[in-house]
Amino acid sequence: MNWLAQLPTQRTPWLLFTAIVFLLEVTALFFQYQMGLAPCIMCIYQRTAVLGLLGAGIVGSTKPQSKAVRILAYVIWGVSSVWGYLIAREHIDMQTTTDPFAFSCEFEPNFPSFMPLHEWIPSFFQATGDCGNIDWQFVGLSMPAWMEIIFGIFSLTLFIIVIGRLLIKKSI
Repeated sequence: MNWLAQLPTQRTPWLLFTAIVFLLEVTALFFQYQMGLAPCIMCIYQRTAVLGLLGAGIVGSTKPQSKAVRILAYVIWGVSSVWGYLIAREHIDMQTTTDPFAFSCEFEPNFPSFMPLHEWIPSFFQATGDCGNIDWQFVGLSMPAWMEIIFGIFSLTLFIIVIGRLLIKKSI
């Protein structure tokens, strides 16, 4: 267990985390541009949450020995993974509801006015798909269902790492 508690203070685990998250973003772009699956608003929000995880990995890898850097990376990681999970859960509800008036997809992402990412980088942040469509499945699960699992794993991993640090090292 001491090994687990030491991981966040080393650069290699943070770089591995960053690489895994980067591959998720590359996969999303593959689905969009190679497979022709148009991302919806909820997909774009999940993509943004994955970018938050990427940011957490980059921050954590800059100076993992620093407690302040680790705390900042943990906060970004936690907010991104939980927010991503909640968005994926809502997206699943949109896809599985039988009530046509229960949910509606926005036409444009609701980014802050000072940071309209969908206008700055439309090839990455513009939504052209319908949230209610299930255009892809693997082992019976839709894309948001897989993202719910992935965000859940990221959330659980953060919880285990932080609890491990607190129990063994008595420090974050």
